[in-house]
Formats: sequence, structure tokens, C-alpha cells
Amino acid sequence: MPGFCAIAILVFSLLLTQASFGGDAGVRSRESFNASWRFARFGPLAGRSIRPEPGAERWSIVASASSEEASKGNVAENAFDGDQETRWCASSGGTDEWLVLDLGRDRKIGRIVVGWEFPDLTYGSAIEVSPDGKVWTPFAPGVARLVRIRATKLPDAKWASIREVKLFDPDGQAIGNERVAGSRSPSAVEFDDSAWRTLDIPHDWGIEGPFRDDLPGDTGKLPWKGIGWYRKHFTVPVGDQGKRIFIDFDGAMANAKVWLNGQYVGTWPYGYQAFRMELTPYVNFGSENVLAVRLDTAHWGSRWYPGAGLYRNVWIVKTSPVHVAHWGVYVTTPSITNEKGIARIVVAVDNQSRENASVSVQTEVLELAPDGSAGARAAATPRLDFDVGAGASGAVNSTAAVPNPRRWDLATPNRYLARTTIRQGEQIVDSHDQPFGFRTIEFTPRHGFKLNGRRVPLYGTCNHHDLGPLGAALNLRALERQLEILKEMGGNALRTSHNPPAPELLDLADQMGFVVMVEAFDCWKQGKTAGDYSRLFDEWHAKDLKAMVHRERNHPSVIMWSIGNEIAEQDGPELAQHLRDIVHAEDPTRPVTAGCNKPSAGTNGFQTAVDVFGLNYHTRVYRRILDHPGNERKPVYTSESSSCISSRGEYFFPIRRGRNSEANFQVSSYDVDAPPWAQPPDEVFEALDRNPAFFGEFVWTGFDYLGEPTPYNNDVTNLLNFSDPEKRAEMKKQLDALGNLKVPSASSYFGIVDLCGFKKDRFYIYQARWRSDLPMVHILPHWNWPERVGQTTPVHVYTSGDEAELFLNGKSLGRKKKGPYEYRLRWNDVVYQPGTLEVVAYRDGKEWAHETVKTTGEPARVLLSVDRSEIRADGLDLAFVAVVISDEEGAPVPRSHNLVQFEIEGPGEIVAVGNGDATSHEPFQAKERSAYNGLCQVIVKGRSGRPGPITVKATSNGLKDAAITFPSK
Repeated sequence: MPGFCAIAILVFSLLLTQASFGGDAGVRSRESFNASWRFARFGPLAGRSIRPEPGAERWSIVASASSEEASKGNVAENAFDGDQETRWCASSGGTDEWLVLDLGRDRKIGRIVVGWEFPDLTYGSAIEVSPDGKVWTPFAPGVARLVRIRATKLPDAKWASIREVKLFDPDGQAIGNERVAGSRSPSAVEFDDSAWRTLDIPHDWGIEGPFRDDLPGDTGKLPWKGIGWYRKHFTVPVGDQGKRIFIDFDGAMANAKVWLNGQYVGTWPYGYQAFRMELTPYVNFGSENVLAVRLDTAHWGSRWYPGAGLYRNVWIVKTSPVHVAHWGVYVTTPSITNEKGIARIVVAVDNQSRENASVSVQTEVLELAPDGSAGARAAATPRLDFDVGAGASGAVNSTAAVPNPRRWDLATPNRYLARTTIRQGEQIVDSHDQPFGFRTIEFTPRHGFKLNGRRVPLYGTCNHHDLGPLGAALNLRALERQLEILKEMGGNALRTSHNPPAPELLDLADQMGFVVMVEAFDCWKQGKTAGDYSRLFDEWHAKDLKAMVHRERNHPSVIMWSIGNEIAEQDGPELAQHLRDIVHAEDPTRPVTAGCNKPSAGTNGFQTAVDVFGLNYHTRVYRRILDHPGNERKPVYTSESSSCISSRGEYFFPIRRGRNSEANFQVSSYDVDAPPWAQPPDEVFEALDRNPAFFGEFVWTGFDYLGEPTPYNNDVTNLLNFSDPEKRAEMKKQLDALGNLKVPSASSYFGIVDLCGFKKDRFYIYQARWRSDLPMVHILPHWNWPERVGQTTPVHVYTSGDEAELFLNGKSLGRKKKGPYEYRLRWNDVVYQPGTLEVVAYRDGKEWAHETVKTTGEPARVLLSVDRSEIRADGLDLAFVAVVISDEEGAPVPRSHNLVQFEIEGPGEIVAVGNGDATSHEPFQAKERSAYNGLCQVIVKGRSGRPGPITVKATSNGLKDAAITFPSK
């Protein structure tokens, strides 16, 4: 698009859609394909063992490792393949790496020789044996099934890397490895899957656990790496003969390969991208069909927990041979006024018949109700005739004028429906529905982002795709609940970090009034972790980018395309320009951006390759980037901000950033701590207020997520993580005995809201800023400090008011007013006494809001509440039940950790439990959970087709029981 970046104001207007298939069910159908799959897991299993994959040629002695450099081919099996030229290498430095050889049966071993990569250097190692992988003992000649080589000391700047392990029997004869033929593959129709597990998808096999100390915290200490096979037996009626049959995957993690009736259909490796495969040539009409899907996460790399399996929805689509192409309707709005909105509609048509087709195409524009039902006709395009050759595709361009268009906006997310009909003669051969919305977006270099001509600051959050205790398996209600919480905080923008989202997220954003930056990649050619997208980039980046844009380009909520996050290639514009051009070719109506963590990217020419420049962190260089020659016409914003870290309900003293705020593998909720590259919210607010040309921020992150537990990413060998003297002494003994201590942290501390959706204190500093017209005030910390009587215990207050007065047991501790660039009020010299803290906030001298916090009694009761008054009996809808440990008066006890057991009566089932504690290794699939600082959660779904009352009961030793009942309809 020539001159796209050269104009002073970038203006885009369009109407956007989410592809939902409807219209005449007789010519097109789109049905859920989620029910009754059979599943089995192979390769690395949850319990450390390895299950050979059927059909695959394999080694008779199987090697596995703590990690491997899969992207470079340095995998575990290389260490016992008899080839000195190959090697196994761990994926990172450190002495917590190991290699295991599974001999398949008990074998007599007399000697073991380890050939490290650099034989002239000194490596320290422990060689251990085990009969079952549970109990390990130092190697001594004798019988063993498993052999483990564990690195204990490495040469400087070297990683654990072994060229070859040699095993010898007691007679000195080498124990070799050999390739053996596999059994029949699960891709074959005849394969016996009768003993496999039957389940419905979406399904995430990794979240089933268990948590394991030996697995990396960066990916949640969960056993998500493995090989998963899914098989589905189904019948296609004889009456569908002559139709085209497709299978649509909204995402499959990862390296998906698909077979139908034993015939290979195709592959799509990127686990986050939706894709379609045609089944028609392989379908048995009128008899059984077997669809087989192989997923491989053993060779997928991630910096966070990605999940594993068919974790999003799958659909079967049936069309006539002449039909609207996949994602084949593209709607833009080149002109919008209050009197008239012009919808430009491009319809791509596929002719998969053997004859040329003369067709007519017409699109009606219908009003769309909030519940998704079509309403009155608002406009229509002319009926256009054209010819499509046999086996060819074509496209038709038309416009429709909608009178008095209702615009899509944050508070009024109005949408329309484009219903496209294709006819051959007078026979309707396809009917296709797509929602969309009229709106304009405008990115200015110095006056911010404008939606429908009105400046709108972006109050955004970055979020990974997992749903806390539910893992990565998509659930619409869980996703909706997350957005409701963000909306309550004042959020109006989402960044899909760092991958294409589930389509339901954008549906919800359209319906609820969020704007969205859709992101494609976390890396390009240069990777960040072994096995990540860098190994796919050359072959797949254009396919993945085009697929992402085609699927999402009709959503009114989508306002920017991000081509990458903190990619290594920020030193110049060349590769970014290439990716930008791919996106512009598919959608010239939105700007392209990237999240850059190198300030130099804003001045070295990289910024010229993107339409809108996004800077991650680095608040001190805002002015430098704005003032750089050539950037006068460049819209800029904070694509990732803050990364403040905290644990709900934890407070440490003194209140200082760094180690003073980090103890017991938790982080203080005074909201002053952040990693070295990051800032507390207050500092970001000040930078934005001083530089209003930065048109908004996307906070890292809205919710805690599985994996990446900064600042506790690595194993520790010191005692600074423990504040309690007894705990410190206990850990000292462990360190003396083991020489190392595993970090328990399995989820992040970045979230404004914890893993269960419970609000941290930080929620309220953002609410005070983002909903400044909402009367609110919030006190921290809690007021249960028996060990601090007489000690200074600072009190902080977040409020949308401009001043506040604090009282302790009825005595005023002073009235404070916010100064310039001040976003919280602090009473730093409060001396703790049990009782009642009360704050009264004021605005413009008038009372605005108030809150009290009291010292509670001991835990006495369990209290239950549910997020909604009723749920649907469809087997999908969820009820989130909050569990509170309270005193006799019903006040939540903030430092309580009681174990709570759950029972359920009626047509419902418990699907997950949680508590938001990043260090907890309690399973998510359970019927009990320990409270974390007074709270835990049980998630319940109704049984499909079985309405009725559901009762959840909660008991805890020594506390009064609780029960709550809600209907499933």
C-alpha cells in the first residue's frame, strides 16, 4: 500500500466479522466435531516413563532427557545411537539436567562410560540406576532397568552435552542399541483403539498433571511434552454424496498430522493457528470413517505453558461443490457517516465441481441482535452474475448502503450480519453468514488512538491463552468470565500474547466491546527456546500470517496486527518489512505493529517497517523516541508495560523493591516489586502522563498464567527465599544434603488477577485510573498482624478520588492529597494495633468512597458464593464457586490455608479446583483444595441434557460446613 506510513494521520474504516456458518442448512452445515474421540498418549508420559508409539520404528533402548536442543537436532536418543558424531545437549545451562536410558527390562550392567562433548574438560556427574524411575541409587555393578546420568558440575560456559554413553555387561561385552520395527500405526483404519480413553474435546492432556519438580517452571512444571493420538469413528450419510466435506481445527497443539481412513490428509505444525483440511476424497459415504490426528509436543518449544492436544474446537463442514471459500467473505467500510454506511463485500467462490459454473452472488445486510440472532434487513448488494471454471476460484466485489448505521463502539458494540447467497440458476447452492460492525479507527502521531473519531486511551492487558485450573482447553464461559473481570477493572483493550487467539476470544471482544491487537509470533528466524517457531519460520510464516489475517480481518474489535513480540531481529527493517507486506496484501485497512524490547528499534530504522511503533517497557526513553528525527509522523504506544509481580494476600517488610519483597517463593502485594527491566504501575502511569503521545498501554499481564514464574525461574542455591527462621533452617538441611533446592513455583506472579480470577490489590490501582469516574477506594494490607503489634506497618490506599483520610480504631491518621504524578496514597508510619482501619476518600472536597478493613477472628466457617445464579445444562457452561475461610462473624481470614473438601449433588460435576498459589502442586483435577490466604475455588459444569438443581458442599476440619445450590437449565 504505497504511502501507507507516510501520511500524518493513519485512518482505517471497516466492518469486521467473525466467520459463523449459517444460512440455509440444506446447502451448508457446520457442526461441532468435539464429541466422543478416543485418545492415547505415547512417548514421554506424565510419570517419567516412556511409552513407545505404535507404528514408529524405534530404538530398543529408549533415551530421554530433562531437556534437549531439539531445534538443532541434539536430542536424547543421540547419546545412545552408537554414533560419536551426534550428541545430546540440554536446552539451557545449569546442573539440573539429566539423561535417562530405559533398557526395557532388567539387564546386568558391569560398567558405564560417559563420553561428554568436550573430553578434555572436566565434568561432574552422578550415575544412578533404578528399577522403576521412582527410587534412584548410585550405580554399582548389578541389575537395573533404568540408568540416569545427572550433571553435577559443568565446565565454564558449557552446557550438559553427551556424545555417547557406553554400557557393558559384567563380561565386558558392549550393550548396544538397535532399531526395531513398530506395530501397526494408529493412522490405520484397522488399529485397535478400543482400550483408549474416550473423551470430548477441547482437551489439554498436560493440565492433567501431575506437577513434577524435575520439569521446568517456565512451562508450569506440568508434563505437557509427549505424543498424543486422537481417533474419531463417525458416519457420513449417503445423502451427503456429492458434497464437499471439510474438517476445521481452531487450533491443535502441536505439529498436527491428519489421516482419514488410513490416507494421509495433511499437516499444520503451528499449534495456535486455525486450519482447514478437506476430507472429501477419503470419505466412505454411508459407512464408518476413522479420523486420526497425531500431535507432537515432545518436539515443540515454549517459554510458557502452551497446553497439549486438541485444545480448541473442531468442526465438520459440508458444502455444495460451488461454495463460498474458506474465510471467503471480506467486508470493509470505505465510507461511514451518520446517514449512510457503505459496506464493501468481497466474496471468494470455489468451484470444486468438474464443470464450469455460472453463478450469481448476492449479500443481504441484516441487523444483528446482542444474542446473535438475525433481525431486520438493512440493505443488500446487487445480484451479480459471473462464471467460475471447473476446479477454479473467483471473487466478486459489491457494495451495500446501510442507512443510519449503528456503529460498533466500546459501550455500544453494535453489529450487522452479511448473509451471502450463491445461486446456480434459481437454485441456492450456498448460504453463508458473517457478523460485522461499522466503525472507524485512526492512529495519530501525537493525538492518540481514535475510535469513531473520539480519542480513546488504550487500557489494555496482555494475556496468555491458558484458563488457569482449566489449562489451555478452550471454554467459552471461562473466557467470558476473564473479560468480565477485565471490564470491571476498566480494561478496554486486549493483546493476544504472543500468538493467534481462539476465535471465541474475538467473538467475545466484538460482543463485549474490547479492541484487540492480534499477535502472530514470539520469534522469527532466531529462536528463544529449543523447538520453538524459529524452526518453522522459513517454510510456514507466510501461510500462518495469511491464515491469521483471513480468519480475523472481519472482526470490528481487531485494530492492529502484531507481527512479533520481542523478536531478535530488531536491528533493521528488512525482515519486518517483508512480514508487513504480507499482512498489508491481505488486509490494508489496519496498521501493522510489533512489540519491541530494544529501544534502538525506535530509532535504527526498524520503526519505519511498522505502521505503529510499540515499545515494551523502557519508560525513560519515551521522549527520545518521540523526538527522533522522522518519528514525528509515527504513532507510538506501550505494547507491553509494568510486569509488576505480586502474590495475592502476601505482604513483606520493609517495603522495598527486590529481595525485601520476595520471600517464601511469594512476592509482596504492596505492588512495588518488578524484575530489573520492568516497573510498578505508578512509574508507567507517570511516563504515560508525561508523554501523552504514547496512546496507551498493554499491561503484562491481566491474569496470572501457567509457567514463567519470575522471579523464581531457576533452581535456588541460597536461603534468601525464606523469611521464617524454622523454614530457613529446614531448607538449610535440605541444601546441605542435596546441594540444590528445586523452586516450587509453577505459575506467574505478573497477573493483576490471580490464576483463579481472584483480584490482587493491583486490580484497584488500575481501576482507580481506568475508571476514574467510579467512586472507589481500596486499603492494603489486611489487618491481621499479631506479630507486629507496636511495629510500623505501612498502609497504602488506591482511590479514584483525589484525597483520603485514614482512621485506625476511630482515630484519624491524617488526610492526604494526591500530588502531581502520584497514584497511591501512603501512610508509612502507621503503628499496628488490632482493630479497624477505615478510609474515607474525597473528590473535589466531597466524600467520594469509603472502605474498612478489620482484624478478624480465627477461622471458624466456610462460605460459598457462585458467579452466576444459573447455568446451562449443556455440558459446557461453568459455575465458578468461590470458597472463603471466614471467622465466626463472616469476615474472610486473610492468612488462612485450611484444606477444604468438596461434594456435589445433582446433575453436575467438578471439573477443576484451584487457589491462585503459584507454589502449590496440588492437582487441579481433584475434590479438595487448600485455601491460599483465605480463598480457593471449585469449578462446576452441568451435565448435558440433564437440567436440575446442583448443590456444592464444602467441609473443612474444625470449621462449619457450607453448601450452595444453583439451577442448571
